[in-house]
Amino acid sequence: MFNNKILVVDDETHIVELVKFNLEKEGFKVLEAYDGLTAVEMVQKHVPDLIILDIMLPGMDGLEVCRTLKQMPEYCAIPIIMLTAKGEEIDTVLGLEMGADDYIKKPFSPREMVARVKARLRALKILQAEKAMGKKAYVFKDLTVVPDRYEAFLGEEKLDLTPKEFELLSLMASNRGKVFTREALLEKVWGYEFSGDTRTVDVHIRHLRQKLKDDSSYPQYIETVRGVGYKFVDNEG
Repeated sequence: MFNNKILVVDDETHIVELVKFNLEKEGFKVLEAYDGLTAVEMVQKHVPDLIILDIMLPGMDGLEVCRTLKQMPEYCAIPIIMLTAKGEEIDTVLGLEMGADDYIKKPFSPREMVARVKARLRALKILQAEKAMGKKAYVFKDLTVVPDRYEAFLGEEKLDLTPKEFELLSLMASNRGKVFTREALLEKVWGYEFSGDTRTVDVHIRHLRQKLKDDSSYPQYIETVRGVGYKFVDNEG
């Protein structure tokens, strides 16, 4: 059972009730707010462990709430999952740029929502532990990579990666947005200069994508740069 406090912010009562019901079933304590100003006040009063935040709110909208909280040092580390409706892609990008950690599109599956919350809280716990030990961890969507421990998690599931698969993932995750040629990956991960065959990289990337459940046509994590190589996605969402 969980003791984490989750603040749910939405002006639609039925959405709040749906989210609250499913989170409380998992043992979370749920706080409610129906407008942006109240949400900020609730954060200051109760300091939740995570916020589920709708974009379209009366008065202060969700984007402004996110921006405000991320500028406050005492609350900026609280994970924020944005709720977005279809057609709000631009607002979603703005939210992520303002510091939101994840987003869920309406209508959403309650099971997916709970899984996202658990994944984000697990990632936060790992990040806090690694920071306390002076180590680094990387979090992107549902993926958490802990280089010093050779561990990676997709949601709550620990990934079963080979050493080379992990080294590929860790290298790209720690250089988000940087394009690596196949030759560069061979040199950095396998430790030798390009010998004329890049199929080794392609095979490992394919296996890694399968374990990440990453569709190469719509990549969430690893993107192919045609004619060049690969990169870890440079946008969250």
